[in-house]
Parts: sequence; structure tokens; C-alpha cells
Amino acid sequence: MTQDLNNEMKSDCPVCGGESTLIVTNKTDNIPYFGNILETAVRCEKCGYQSADNICLDHHDPVRYTLEIGKDKLNTRVAKSQTATVQIPELGLKVEPGAKSQGYVSNVEGILNRFEDAIQRVLLMDNEDPQSVKENALNIMDIIESIKLGEMTTKLIVEDPFGNSIIDDDDAKKEKLTPEEVEKLETGFTIINQDEEPIP
Repeated sequence: MTQDLNNEMKSDCPVCGGESTLIVTNKTDNIPYFGNILETAVRCEKCGYQSADNICLDHHDPVRYTLEIGKDKLNTRVAKSQTATVQIPELGLKVEPGAKSQGYVSNVEGILNRFEDAIQRVLLMDNEDPQSVKENALNIMDIIESIKLGEMTTKLIVEDPFGNSIIDDDDAKKEKLTPEEVEKLETGFTIINQDEEPIP
């Protein structure tokens, strides 16, 4: 069991250089679906810089959840940890964890909305992508709307190397990931290989 932690300390701000102006707060909590987490928040009293991060402290067997989604599954609860990969393979959609990845609890409709928002942001960017790429993006958005309206279904997959994610539905297929599958997944963590030669 994780020992409760709740402390605050001061440090120098990496943004403005203020001495002892950065307040760092660490707190442990127990969150449904995620278990024990460490909440870290930083705020500079001088320049206003702030940041927050949540890290799952509990690790479980690596897992994959697969669910056929349609209109009847829009309210199905989905808990995604900061180390999980979420994808809809049939649409070519995939979100992998990065250094700033955050965990969240949503539902299937919320996941679809996140994909739509990401596609819309790409379309709004002033880029030189071929027209075919833009047409494909619009087509994917049309398909997502069709899924929401119950006109078609597709597979939603959530993979988590630390087992802190879940698709909370009786119809969801749960599988343990093999070591080979885990090795191919991104975690969002920086890993330092001690066997590597130092960079000169």
C-alpha cells in the first residue's frame, strides 16, 4: 500500500530564473480505475508559470481491451492511463502516449470526440497537404458521425503496458499482452539505457 504523501517545497524557476519562487506540490491520492496516483503541481510566484502531472503508482499485468463500438456503446466508460495507446485501426486512428500524456476517464463518445477534434485541428492548420489527404480526413469524420448515429460499427482498442486502463463493458474483450507486444508500445516515459556509450 502506498504511503500518503502531501508536501510542498520551493525551487528555482526554470522559466524566469526566480530564486525559490517555484512552488512544487506533491500529493498521493486514490482514484477510481487508476488506483494510487502521484499528483505533482508546480507554480511560479514570480512569472506565473505552472504545470501539473499525474503518475499512476500501481502497475498491473499489461492488457489490451477491444470493443465493437456503435451507437449503443457511446456511454461505455473508458479509463485511459497516461501510458495507454488508444486506436481505431479500421479508420487508421491511433494516439500514443508522449512525455506530456495525461490519464483521463471518459466514455466511447468522448474518445470519438477527441479523435474528431484532433482531425479538425489538422484541417485548420495552414499546410500543404495534398487534397487527397484532406478528403480522407473529412471522410474519417463522416464515418465517426455514422458510428455515433448507429449507421455502422468499428473496433476500439486500448492497450496499456502497465495495466491501468480499462474499457468498462461486459462485451469488451480483455487480453494479456505478450512481452513482444509490450516492447512495441510507447509508454511516454524517458528510458535511459545504462549500456549505451556516453555521448561525447
